[in-house]
Amino acid sequence: MCGIAGIFEFGQDAHVDSAILRRMCDVMAHRGPDDDGIFTQGNIGLGMRRLSIVDVANGHQPLSNEDGSIWIVFNGEIYNHRALRETLIERGHRYRTQSDTETIVHLYEEYGKDCVQHLRGMFAFAIWDTNKQSLFIARDRLGIKPLYYRLSSQNFIFGSEIKVILAYPQMHPSFNRDALPEYLAFGYISAEETFYNGIHKLMPGHRLEINKQGEFRVEQYWDLPLSADETHHDESYYVEAYRNLLEGAVNSHLMSDVPLGVFLSGGVDSSAVAALMTKLRREPIETFSVGYTESAYSELPYARTVAQHLKSVHREVFVSRQEFFGALPKLIWHEDEPIVWPSSVALFFVAQLARERVKVVLTGEGSDETLAGYSRYAFTLKNMAFDRAYRGLVPNAIRRQLRDAIASSPMINATARRKLSHTFLGLDGESWTSFYFDNFFSAFNQKDQSELLADDFRPQVDAGSAYQNVLRYWEQSSGELLPRLLYTDIKTYLVELLMKQDNMSMAASIESRVPFLDHVLVEWAMRVPASIQIRGTAGKRILKKAMEDLLPHSIIYRPKLGFPTPWSGWLAGPQLDEIENLLLEPRSMNRGFFKRSAVEKLFREHRARYRDHYDRIWRLLNLEIWHRVCLEGESHEWAGQSAEAKSVPIA
Repeated sequence: MCGIAGIFEFGQDAHVDSAILRRMCDVMAHRGPDDDGIFTQGNIGLGMRRLSIVDVANGHQPLSNEDGSIWIVFNGEIYNHRALRETLIERGHRYRTQSDTETIVHLYEEYGKDCVQHLRGMFAFAIWDTNKQSLFIARDRLGIKPLYYRLSSQNFIFGSEIKVILAYPQMHPSFNRDALPEYLAFGYISAEETFYNGIHKLMPGHRLEINKQGEFRVEQYWDLPLSADETHHDESYYVEAYRNLLEGAVNSHLMSDVPLGVFLSGGVDSSAVAALMTKLRREPIETFSVGYTESAYSELPYARTVAQHLKSVHREVFVSRQEFFGALPKLIWHEDEPIVWPSSVALFFVAQLARERVKVVLTGEGSDETLAGYSRYAFTLKNMAFDRAYRGLVPNAIRRQLRDAIASSPMINATARRKLSHTFLGLDGESWTSFYFDNFFSAFNQKDQSELLADDFRPQVDAGSAYQNVLRYWEQSSGELLPRLLYTDIKTYLVELLMKQDNMSMAASIESRVPFLDHVLVEWAMRVPASIQIRGTAGKRILKKAMEDLLPHSIIYRPKLGFPTPWSGWLAGPQLDEIENLLLEPRSMNRGFFKRSAVEKLFREHRARYRDHYDRIWRLLNLEIWHRVCLEGESHEWAGQSAEAKSVPIA
């Protein structure tokens, strides 16, 4: 695990300044505090910061092949590198290290750009081919590791974080205003664009090549399968097969020359990882959990139950309101973009806690999106069935009147309004953006944005630009409803979750691994029939059944909480006034994005409990802090006190 960077200057006499490349790498020192290195050769430069995990002594980068014709910088882990190594040695390749980085070099020598097809793991890497005078870059199939780039007529610049690119001279960050509607709806940008003009991300499952003439090509090398298993198996077959595949994935993810632990939330996903790790290690493991000083929002009792059951060495950290808000500017700087979910803040604190004991943690990320674990999947299937009957019986005019009443009637309080607005009664069943995306993702739907945004943005809102990127994935999927929902979420929502996971853990200089997203396991899971995935209103059935011999029934079958935060409760206090004052300052309003009257109305309705706007307020607050920290250079340093941490050894 590390951070990588590179510069490819075009032009006959162009050359890379090693001092500039080193400065770019230093900006992300948190990603690799153990080692650094650069390679420059004329108009190409590769750099890295290393967090040493595998072959600690000899895995220095940049690394080359035997004759120095191929150079690589690599971020990630290749879990099948030992098997690949044996094959490559048989084919005549000679190794100088035990690192997985060198395996990629020899794979590229053997297979060229198709080397990625052989890799099982998480990765973003760049290879300079001196013979072809070209740069080859690839990102793992599901987007576990990040890669950003900027292409101009003068050069090509890339890095593991956006701030790395911005460290290049004369690079002036500016806001990509076209991204605003999608941000207000979803909180993130699901296409190649970022919040910064001219800076793009290499999408998951993609690779790119660029030569010294600036000729540039990006192509997709992997996609999710959508065809269901046509062979009729009973439930026990899927349970047993998934258990074996998951145990194999967890075992592969234990590859390390340094200590490992587990982020333990107390939900079935992280608990399954911890239980399998304990089974494989046959000794107590280290587990780490985070909660809030407001106990009503804490899942720590569930995590303790699992820790006691597994006899792990368990440690916890508590985050207060002051610590949460104090850390926010720093964490937005680490993420380079506004933070989508308040839970990202808690993730940073538990990563800090873990860093005191281990360098690597396994997490439960990815299970919900691949095994239909979120309640929205089962809810949508049932909601669709009710909506078909409803539309067949009730005229459109009456349905529209009822939707308007749910949205605006003063006779309905905020809680009832929120619940009804999620059902077929409050949604337009003829609009998929309303029925699914607005229902579960959008903080500001199209109507909300029309009221909020300045008139300059009206053409974008009217054209539905907030939904264009995510609809592209929905429309390129096919088949039954459930796999289409999973496909769309894996291509959009999950990618953002993984970016959060990577940036928040690397902010604490710790590597996080996601065994549920082993691509072989994901491909297999996508073929499981919906009738096996979901029973009633609950998903992840095969995972739960597969874990019954390792975890308590009370953990496996407890209701999913989704890592709640006290954010909505904090907005009931004086914090709300401070946020409103910040968002209505001339500095904020002069950006020209929002109508002042609309922002004032939002806070007024929230105080009156007419509508619950906690997610909308979070969205606006993060955007403003991001502008100040990432575009205007305001200090992001956190002056708060450390969160309270404690160890809970389980006898």
